[in-house]
Amino acid sequence: MGQQGEHREVVVVGAGIGGLSAAYRLQQQGRDVLVLEGSPQVGGVLRRRSVAGVPVDVGAEAMLNRRPEGVALAADLGLEVCHPTVASSRIWTRDALRPLPRSLMGVPLDLDDLAASGVLTDAELARVREESGHAATPIGADVTVGDLVDDRLGPAVTDRLVEPLLGGVYAGHARRISARAAVPQLVALAEQGSLLDQAPGLTAPATYSAPVFAGLPGGMGGLPLALAERLEVRTRATVRGLRRTTTSGPFALTVGPTTDERTITADAVVLAVPAAAASRLLADLAPAASTELAGVEAASVAVVTLALRVADTGALAETDASGFLVPPVERRAIKAATFSFSKWGWVREAGAADGLIHLRTSLGRHGEEAALQANDDELVAVSLRDLRDATGLEATPVDTHVQRWGGGLPQYSLGHLDRVARVRAAVEAVPGLAVCGAAYDGVGIPAVIGSAERAAQWVP
Repeated sequence: MGQQGEHREVVVVGAGIGGLSAAYRLQQQGRDVLVLEGSPQVGGVLRRRSVAGVPVDVGAEAMLNRRPEGVALAADLGLEVCHPTVASSRIWTRDALRPLPRSLMGVPLDLDDLAASGVLTDAELARVREESGHAATPIGADVTVGDLVDDRLGPAVTDRLVEPLLGGVYAGHARRISARAAVPQLVALAEQGSLLDQAPGLTAPATYSAPVFAGLPGGMGGLPLALAERLEVRTRATVRGLRRTTTSGPFALTVGPTTDERTITADAVVLAVPAAAASRLLADLAPAASTELAGVEAASVAVVTLALRVADTGALAETDASGFLVPPVERRAIKAATFSFSKWGWVREAGAADGLIHLRTSLGRHGEEAALQANDDELVAVSLRDLRDATGLEATPVDTHVQRWGGGLPQYSLGHLDRVARVRAAVEAVPGLAVCGAAYDGVGIPAVIGSAERAAQWVP
């Protein structure tokens, strides 16, 4: 028999950045809000861990600076925002670390820049140039990013430029990801005419006055902690069931293990959990939404963080690169490496006292979960192998950390925008119920915060 009696005005299920942001905005409206989180900690994929005594991000490490929700929330919380250094990224392809050409999610914005990079062969470059003068073309209901780029610029652009960039954001595959959901600007440009002919007007000025990304000194993991300090959050409080007490009465949430379950009632509920969990909780309340969310697949990834002695790293310690991306066609274990010490001034300073630098690799794409079944030592070993082949690094780490994110990145397949519209229509038909998170409007931090703020406005 579950414990009864507690009633709250609003319960938010999930203490990732989406759930915490929704709760924070609701609390600002004067609402009584309780956040329930099933895991032992808040933050979702924003998390810090100490590696060789230095707290660093082991999940998302940056947010878009040119989209306002993330930096605005940080400012509202009184948090300092920092930006990456001017170090530039590389792409590891055709046996070299090559400059990453300016692009829109891999679609080249400067043909001279692309040619100088050496990423494409002469024949592949000639195929790209054929796109100039292309007539405006209606795209139709939806198309994958890869199919659109294949058709306009050739498969080599998809394979060697688009794939590694999309892999970093979605851990997915370009020929399976919806262009309308993931890169709507690309669709709009294609419908207006030649991508190449419009590219000069899209090239962002190469200045530090308007950096693309932002972070927090000490790591993005500090953002959810700052939110949680201002809220009532209960961790280790798994919500296993959600129903209405009567047709128009409050919601009843079943919380905790079957051996010690309790019921909390609420006038309104915000579900800020991954699609699979939301699907389970909505099975009775909004079965149409539940069915749609069950169709949202997710990718699992791993982040390997390495602390190395500066003295052991040779020229890498003085690199002017922030890291590199790896196209899947290269058949390497890692899909990217971030030289955190080069990209973030605060990381370099934190390690300098002990003569250390920190860097990280990421592994895993949708449908390739078998690669992550290796144990932690094996993931460290393949990361070091690829780093050696790419940079010549031969150092032995002082400390390592392996963070696995099971099902951490939702996949925006064809028709994703229509799916989200159907989910919202079904959820909004239940007064007092709202959803938010990475499964809906974008996987980046500002997009998730925007989704949360929309949910907070919807709650009556």
